[in-house]
Amino acid sequence: MPRYKLTIEYDGTPFVGWQRQADAMSIQEALEEAIEKFSGEAVRTQTAGRTDAGVHARGQVAHFDLTRAWDPFRISEALNYHLRPHPIAILACEDVGGDFEARFSATARHYEYRILNRRARPALEEHKVWHVPVPLDAEAMDRAAQVLVGRHDFTTFRSAQCQANSPLRTLNRLNVTREGDAIVITTSARSFLHHQVRSMTGSLKLVGEGRWSADDLKEALEARDRARCGPMAPAAGLYLMRVDYP
Repeated sequence: MPRYKLTIEYDGTPFVGWQRQADAMSIQEALEEAIEKFSGEAVRTQTAGRTDAGVHARGQVAHFDLTRAWDPFRISEALNYHLRPHPIAILACEDVGGDFEARFSATARHYEYRILNRRARPALEEHKVWHVPVPLDAEAMDRAAQVLVGRHDFTTFRSAQCQANSPLRTLNRLNVTREGDAIVITTSARSFLHHQVRSMTGSLKLVGEGRWSADDLKEALEARDRARCGPMAPAAGLYLMRVDYP
């Protein structure tokens, strides 16, 4: 049975997230409906990361199986046609082996979080950034962020509803830079806990405001207590940028 890998870009604003839900449109539902329209087959897609409502993607990955072989270019063209007017675009389609798994074959996931750090509210980037009008010290945020790099128990930065078996994760990178009025947080790991990136971002904002120090962030991490986390950053500024495979 042929298996296909999709690389997907989407604006998460109008969706309830990746995963199908009974009462509202999800990215998964829109994609699976488009696949059925061109192929005549009802399929269930598997994804590298089930993004939450309002979270965006520039390089999400999913796979699905069909009973007959199709040219990957024709698949991508057909899906982009049938996905309109949803803000979802298929960037690439590849024919992969049956042992490929969008989720379990991944070796790294890369996220970016964008903060608009200026007094004026966003006119062009509404629902695409977190607007923080008070000045933030990006250098202090970056120095503090290094406390979180490495293998740790991230219970403090984990959703209470997280279904992962263990709170232990290895954070390969967490950097904070300023690009004009934007504060850009980039992070990479093999896998993340539910709400981990948004939780870390919310705590780093407190550092940027001067309300927390790097030591405060370290103490919050070591407390292994969700109550010690700063207010969680909103979904709007978060982007799944890329997923790596062997």
